Amino acid sequence: MTTPTGRSSGWPIPAALVALSVIPLAAGTLRLLQLAGVTDVRPADHRFVGFPAALVIHIVGAAVFALLGSLQFVPRFRAHHPAWHRRAGRLLAGAGFAVCGSALWLTLFTEAQPGTGPLLYVLRLVFASAMAASLLLGLAAIRRRDIGAHRAWMIRTYAIGLAAGTQALTEGLAGAVFGTGTLRMDVAKGAGWLINLAVAEWVIRRPVHPARRSARGGTAAAHDAPAGVAR
Repeated sequence: MTTPTGRSSGWPIPAALVALSVIPLAAGTLRLLQLAGVTDVRPADHRFVGFPAALVIHIVGAAVFALLGSLQFVPRFRAHHPAWHRRAGRLLAGAGFAVCGSALWLTLFTEAQPGTGPLLYVLRLVFASAMAASLLLGLAAIRRRDIGAHRAWMIRTYAIGLAAGTQALTEGLAGAVFGTGTLRMDVAKGAGWLINLAVAEWVIRRPVHPARRSARGGTAAAHDAPAGVAR
């Protein structure tokens, strides 16, 4: 999508992020409907009886984090709506902590998902903790007005939080190429986190084209640059 001046509007990026989130968001929605007794399209999971708070918080928090967070990757939208960017950032920070906390709770205090092993158990603890730490560092950076560090830590936070979408792809590819199995699927899920973080580091480190910097308002671009969620 382009603007009347011919420059990219930036909307393809959030569109791609939302598309990446479709599978886990659809699965989460069906799980909520199943727990509420609205539909039985998705089979019941014996690990969750009634309407478990941690699971509900995790699904709702992840949906808010993925969908609302994708809008933070549109520089023009942030520049034209700075107040919205700040309010959305506060909401997204809360959603991010909800995702991290509920992920840790579900990993530590519920029965392991069938077909998963100890490797995934450790990976879930590591990356949920890493997401919380990254979010805290991003918040600390914006409090001291370090825009660059804030942007970097928020991109890393979002990359970890969006891994479920990438994992749907890595699991499917691994199953088709290497076959199924507990260890293989655990490794495939781990690959989802690593791929997202690798892309995040590329985004953080790529140089800003001079024309793009000029189009975004020169030195003012430093203040609308963060793609994070907690400005």
